[in-house]
Amino acid sequence: MDPEPSELKRLSTAASPEQRFHEYLQSRGMRSTRQRQVLLEQVFAEHDHFDADQLIEKLPRRGSADYVSRPTVYRTLGEFVDAGLLKKFEIDGRSVYDFDYGYPDHDHLHCQNCDRLIEFQADGLEQVLRHVAERHGFRIKAHTLLVEGMCDECFRARRRTPRRVDRI
Repeated sequence: MDPEPSELKRLSTAASPEQRFHEYLQSRGMRSTRQRQVLLEQVFAEHDHFDADQLIEKLPRRGSADYVSRPTVYRTLGEFVDAGLLKKFEIDGRSVYDFDYGYPDHDHLHCQNCDRLIEFQADGLEQVLRHVAERHGFRIKAHTLLVEGMCDECFRARRRTPRRVDRI
């Protein structure tokens, strides 16, 4: 999945992601290990959507300093989600991670052809969700919207490709 440059403006927060995660660990009596720190630094080095395999590819290999095992990556990503640092959603049967802490609520367009993710905010959408929830006596805690389709670039490329007509 190619990262899509974010148009979302990072919000000002009282604590850094590192501080927030440290508070999360302390509140649960967990230690801040070197492996957790390596993952935290790698994940928050840039704003990209990613899956666990893409993260693992960026990490040092077995036998290197700061190596982090696959099970530790999965476990720690779950901790990042529980701590409110990341959101997790499913695309084509795999878990994709997105930044939650320090970014405004937003949703995604997913191109099923090139796998590109485009972040967007739509104030009208929030109003629609509030209205629907109110009508049904429902209190919204959070939402994740993933719109599947095709980006303009892929659509234009597909239209330029000559179609082959099979003859009988």
